[in-house]
Amino acid sequence: MGRERATRGFTLVEVLVALSIMAVIAALTWRGIDGMARSREISQAALDRTARLGTVLAQWERDLQAVQQGAGAPALSFDGASLRLMRETPDGLQIVVWTLRGGTLWRWASPPLTRASDVQDQWFRSLQLLGQEPGTLRVLDEVQSLQVYFFRGNSWSNAQSSAEPVTPPSPAASGAATGAAVQEALPTGVRLQLALPAGLLTRDVLLAGQGY
Repeated sequence: MGRERATRGFTLVEVLVALSIMAVIAALTWRGIDGMARSREISQAALDRTARLGTVLAQWERDLQAVQQGAGAPALSFDGASLRLMRETPDGLQIVVWTLRGGTLWRWASPPLTRASDVQDQWFRSLQLLGQEPGTLRVLDEVQSLQVYFFRGNSWSNAQSSAEPVTPPSPAASGAATGAAVQEALPTGVRLQLALPAGLLTRDVLLAGQGY
């Protein structure tokens, strides 16, 4: 028998070509995995934002459905940037403010109040909020605009023009006439419109004890 032929190995060029092909495949695989990871992050962020938005709207509805008149302060008012309301809680009355500041929606709530003078004091305090007070909660980012409408009679109208502005009395003021001056009839419903990056969100809330 003749001498066996020596096994031929790979040339340097063949090795380099193989390595190049493997590098391309690895890069494509990595890009695919990275794309899947990014898609998952985006989807999770969207789900988280949707869940947070649902929580915000649920709190908005609870606040409005608990609106209570009395104690010498307006029960509900909107000045173009902030919605102020007085709501009933198991421990007393509470002043709540929803306000848009710097593209962020904030909610502030006072402690439960049991005296008319404290309600009036907290109402005036709510007109001077800076965003760092106790009871302030950052609820939603990337809000481009906030608009509120009231339903009175048979139509919706801008909350700023649907009734005459109401000014709460001085905390030192007293008497039946002063208390009556701020007892403005509540609207039947309240419409919230938020301009978000995904579009315009509208939510209508029927106030408790009211009816169309």
